[in-house]
Amino acid sequence: MTIEGLTVVDDVPGAFAEQVVEAFGARAGEAFSVALSGGGTARRCYERLAAEAATRIDWWKVDVYWGDERCVPHDHEDSNYRLAREALLDRVGAANATHLMRCAEVDAYQLRVGDLGRFDLVHLGLGPDGHTASLFAGSEALDADPGRLVALNEDPSGLNPYTRMTLTLAGIARGRTVVVTVEGEEKAEALARVDRGEDVPAASIGGERVVWLVDEAAASLLPGT
Repeated sequence: MTIEGLTVVDDVPGAFAEQVVEAFGARAGEAFSVALSGGGTARRCYERLAAEAATRIDWWKVDVYWGDERCVPHDHEDSNYRLAREALLDRVGAANATHLMRCAEVDAYQLRVGDLGRFDLVHLGLGPDGHTASLFAGSEALDADPGRLVALNEDPSGLNPYTRMTLTLAGIARGRTVVVTVEGEEKAEALARVDRGEDVPAASIGGERVVWLVDEAAASLLPGT
């Protein structure tokens, strides 16, 4: 395997919860800034975090951001905000602040992320096509200027619907810890492509510390597993 920071685990959501607790304890200041993700794995991760770590984190010190969001109403079934609210935020009671992504306010989010400086933790997933956040192969946001931290983006292939708002690679790289969670056989080929260093968006994930938490099914095509 060539992916630095990759660990094969039996329980991805449980390992994710431990990473968040660890990052909270190691935070640089009083507040803890986390950028959340979407998708089925993210839902399971947030449900586990709410169940197992609710009392190990002072949620009144947590500032919640998003790594990407679909341009849909925030109560839409495909909204990443709605997923995070249902799986995590409603269960832990409250956070210090929740900074929703609004597709009409890209520049405002850009300024907010710029003022923040660094995220304590960025959570990402991996699509079967190798995308992460809402950074798709051949999409404009992949070539964003290094100073552009947030952008609107679309999937040129049409496989992933909706215009999206997303952190760019430069925005993701502001994470002190970046945790990528990958579950299931349907993600195995995409993970193998990242491992081979192919030109897929997830192969360009960077951060101060990048951790890949993958289950055995997702790692089944990696050499040496």
